[in-house]
Amino acid sequence: MSPEEKLSGDMLLFSTGLMMFASVLWLAVYWSFGQRFSTMIPLTFQFVSVCTIIFFLKTRKLEIFCLMQLSLFLFTPFVLQWSIGNFVNASGVSLWALLAPVGAIVIMGTKESVPWFIAYIFMTAMSGMFDYVLQWDAKLLDMKTVAVFFVLNFVSISAMVYVLLWYFSREKKKLIDAIEAQTHAVATEKELSERLLLNILPQPIAERLKRQESNIADGHADVTVMFADIVNFTQMSEELSPNETVHLLNDIFSEFDNLAEKYGIEKIKTVGDAYMAAGGLLDKYGGYGNANASASASAGGNTAVTRGQYVDAMANISLEMHQFVSRYVAPNGQKLSLRIGLATGPVVAGVIGRRKFSYDLWGDTVNIASRMCSEAQPNNTQVDIVTHRRLHSRFRFDEAHHIQVKGKGPMQVYNLLGRTADLNANGNDSNVIPLDSSIQIR
Repeated sequence: MSPEEKLSGDMLLFSTGLMMFASVLWLAVYWSFGQRFSTMIPLTFQFVSVCTIIFFLKTRKLEIFCLMQLSLFLFTPFVLQWSIGNFVNASGVSLWALLAPVGAIVIMGTKESVPWFIAYIFMTAMSGMFDYVLQWDAKLLDMKTVAVFFVLNFVSISAMVYVLLWYFSREKKKLIDAIEAQTHAVATEKELSERLLLNILPQPIAERLKRQESNIADGHADVTVMFADIVNFTQMSEELSPNETVHLLNDIFSEFDNLAEKYGIEKIKTVGDAYMAAGGLLDKYGGYGNANASASASAGGNTAVTRGQYVDAMANISLEMHQFVSRYVAPNGQKLSLRIGLATGPVVAGVIGRRKFSYDLWGDTVNIASRMCSEAQPNNTQVDIVTHRRLHSRFRFDEAHHIQVKGKGPMQVYNLLGRTADLNANGNDSNVIPLDSSIQIR
C-alpha cells in the first residue's frame, strides 16, 4: 500500500470512528430528553461499520471499504430522519450525510467526490419533497427541544467536518515532509553516485554508461599517454607503517589529481605506486570540459586548454609533478623522486567489467609510454620521438638516445628538461628546486 493509500485508509477509519461515536452520543442525548425513537437504525449503522472495518483490516481493499462506508455516511442520516418524521422533528439530522461528499473529497479526491455530492443534494431534495407532499402522522416536538437539537446537530457536524479536515491537513503535511525528506535523500545519494562515477570515468563516458550503453569502446587516433612511477617505493614502503604508506600515496596522488584537473587531462588509474593519465581523449567529445584548465607552454600553464594542446599539457603536468614530489621527504627521512614516461599515438579506450567497471586504455602507445617510464632515470621525464616532435619548439630536451623496447627493438627517445620560456636572462633554468624546499610528510 502506497503512502497516499495508507493516508486515505487512516482518514476513513478516523472518520468512521467519529461517526460511530457521534451516533451513540446523538441517541443518548435524544433518550435523555425522553424522545424514544427506534434504536435499530443507529445500532445497524454501528454493526455494519464494525464489519466494514474488520473487512478492510483483513483485506486492505481500500476502494471497497470506502464505497461501503461512504454509503453508510450518506444514507443512514436520511433513513433516521424519515423514521422520526420530518426535517423539523429530526432537527436536521440529515445534515450528517454531508460527511459523505466531504469524506469523498478528502479520501478519494475532488473528481471522485462529485457523484457523492450530487447524491447528497438529491437525497436532501427528496426528503424536502416528502415533507411537502406526504402527511406525517407524527407528534410535533416542543419547539424549544427542536431548537436545542438543531443546534446540537449543526455544532456536531461542523465540529466533525473541521476535525476531519484538520486531521487530513496534518497527516498530509507529515506525508509531504516525509516525501520531501526522501526526495532529498535520493537527490543526495544521486549526487554522491554522480561524483563517484566521475571519479572513475570521464564525464562523456559516464553519461554513456548512465544511458546503459552495453559496449563502450572508442578508438582515438592521437593521444598522449603518461605513466609516473615513484622511484624505489617498494623498498621504502618496507620501512613505513601501513598507515604512513597509504597516507604518502594519498597525499601525492591527490595532488596529481589536482594537477590533472588544472591541465584538463584525464586520470586513467593508479596501480600501486604508478599513476596513469592521458591527454586528448576528450577531443572527440567536444574538447576538454574544464574551462579553467591551463596548459599553454608559452605561459607556463596559465591559459585554457583547447584542441591540440594536450601534448603541451602532458609536458607541463610532468614538470609540475617532479617539482611537487621533490619537495617531499618520506617519514623515514628518504627523499622522493619520480620517473615519468610520455608517448603519443593511437589508443583504444573503453569500459570493462559489469559490477566493478573501470575505464582503461590499450594499444602500442600505452606500451611505449609504460616502457618510457620504466627506462627513465629518476627525476626525469622520458618521451618518444612523436612527443618530441610536437614539443621541441616550446620545450627543451637533451640529446637523443636509444633504449631497447620489447617487440620494437631500439627506439630513439629524449629527456624533457623544461620549458623554453623558463630560461631566465642568465640562461639558468627556473625549474630548478632549492635544496631546502623539501616538506616532511607527517
